[in-house]
Amino acid sequence: MNAPAIVAEGITVRFRPMVDRKPTLRRSIGRMRHRETQELVALDSVDLTIYKGEAFGVIGRNGAGKSTLLRVMAKTLRPDEGTINVYGKASTLLQLGVGFNMELSGRRNVLLGGLAAGLRKSEIDEKFDSIVEYAEIGTAIDRPVRTYSSGMFSRLAFSVGMALEPNILLLDEVLAVGDESFRAKSMATMKELLARAGTIVFVSHALPNVAEFCDRVMWLESGRPRMIGEAEAVVEAYQTEVRQQRAARKG
Repeated sequence: MNAPAIVAEGITVRFRPMVDRKPTLRRSIGRMRHRETQELVALDSVDLTIYKGEAFGVIGRNGAGKSTLLRVMAKTLRPDEGTINVYGKASTLLQLGVGFNMELSGRRNVLLGGLAAGLRKSEIDEKFDSIVEYAEIGTAIDRPVRTYSSGMFSRLAFSVGMALEPNILLLDEVLAVGDESFRAKSMATMKELLARAGTIVFVSHALPNVAEFCDRVMWLESGRPRMIGEAEAVVEAYQTEVRQQRAARKG
């Protein structure tokens, strides 16, 4: 087994739900008395080790805590309890195009996206030509991003995200983007990352993609690991339970 890339111990994250109604003294006192019951536990004492060279998937229903776990790994969310250790340089694609301005040109957005990904301007200048070449958008780089097709936008955003040259790639519903040829290229890029003992953590509802691409999978349920194991086995177990629950509701 390779060395650990990510080690999570006892990770617990709690959220306090938003209150829409106008607060009153009585309601405020009531919330103070019942504060513990009002908190939402998004992650509950999660222990997990992900290894270098591994593609690791995270599945579960909406609200299971998948994206919250990814944010903790990305260090954009601090857990209420527990520790997270990430051994390597991480690039996070929680959402394609974070930091982009739709009114600006692709050229300007390469700069903005690179800065958002943690690169210095000198590094972005050095990588600029390769970013544009990888994205396959040609002279459109000088057009406003709002004029791009969804495929062009996705290709440029993915190219900027990969320009960080990470050891660890965190993906939320982003496995391969753009048209068929670009999806093949982006998949090949991620497999090259794994071959260099890099690590990919992939959160998705696209279960066939998870089963095919990942080595191991964790099934999260209500913030706690329900099952961790070989990808196809965990995905099959999850799908079986979902089918059984649907059948029970129809019956």
